[in-house]
Amino acid sequence: MTRPSAYLDHAATTPMLPEAIEAMTEQLKCVGNASSLHAAGRRTRRVVEEARETIADALGARPSEVVFTSGGTEADNLAIKGLYWSRRPRRRVLISSVEHHAALDPAHWLADSQGAEVELLDVDAYGRVHPETLRAAIERDPDDVAMISVMWANNEVGTVQPVHVLAAIAHDHGIPFHTDAVQAVGQLPVSFSASGVDALTLTGHKVGGPMGAGALLLARGLTPVSVQHGGGQERDVRSGTLDAPAIAGLAAAVSTAVKEQEALARRLTSLRDELIQRVRQAVPDVVLNGDPADRLPGNAHFSFPGCEGDALLMLLDAKGVECSTGSACSAGVAQPSHVLLAMGAEAAAARGSLRFTLGHTSTRDDVDRLIEVLPAAVERARRAGLS
Repeated sequence: MTRPSAYLDHAATTPMLPEAIEAMTEQLKCVGNASSLHAAGRRTRRVVEEARETIADALGARPSEVVFTSGGTEADNLAIKGLYWSRRPRRRVLISSVEHHAALDPAHWLADSQGAEVELLDVDAYGRVHPETLRAAIERDPDDVAMISVMWANNEVGTVQPVHVLAAIAHDHGIPFHTDAVQAVGQLPVSFSASGVDALTLTGHKVGGPMGAGALLLARGLTPVSVQHGGGQERDVRSGTLDAPAIAGLAAAVSTAVKEQEALARRLTSLRDELIQRVRQAVPDVVLNGDPADRLPGNAHFSFPGCEGDALLMLLDAKGVECSTGSACSAGVAQPSHVLLAMGAEAAAARGSLRFTLGHTSTRDDVDRLIEVLPAAVERARRAGLS
């Protein structure tokens, strides 16, 4: 498959690492269900358990704390729904207003059908939850808070949250704290034990692994109610036949991404800062969204005044530059970004935004291609908006 001229959408999915492809391919040659007792089943079980140990070692967790899922969405659902159900009759769910829909939608579903009281935590203009905001929300009725969920780093604007501090505040009141670390793993130092969080979501295809494989890290003693039932796999928390090839690829990707994280972060930060500088030179009235410094190394998110984001995206795509207007899961939905609205942006600015994200295959050539075609695309998008 021919690689696009400039792939700037690594936050949506990133190309698979060679190590992940090799591990996954090797297991695809084998037969065996990890739940079977015969030799083929035991061999497959060994692959799964070795993958569990690899992920635990890379992320500062115990192997028994790694629960395999089909990806980030399932892990978020299991954490938010399962922890809420396990803590009833407590009803309050505190969740940041800038979460991915994989976390927000389960919370709202709990409110609509399960009697939960969902409270969205306000953020500042950079998209950050302040510790005082969480503390005040808890203290309104701490005994009725079932769980708290705040992502490690925002998938749209890249702002990094003070997860360690927020988790400590939750623990002061004995409340379980979940974080969606899908964007953070592989870009930032992530340690499950050192962070103090009780549940952590990760997925393979954001770190150079396969789609359809992820995990929920669950602290010892924490047992959410199952979302799906069946064979009792994964501590009886997540039933379903384990996809050993995908799990092998996931473990290889996580291990490689964590080992290379520091060097990759340095390279991407430099390339991202160059991208930001050159976009500002090419389009002087552009607005950078998110924290200007404390952000994901590969994230650059802009609002382009006078443009519709979808129109600008398609104009860039026609010139071989692939990016996004925000979360890939909501692409094509003609609504302003809930993240930018929560940060205080006007609806027009929220609709006129694009996200450029870098990853392990990104080079200066990608930035050069973007800058080559961006000014004309912005001018054309603005003309279309005026017509």
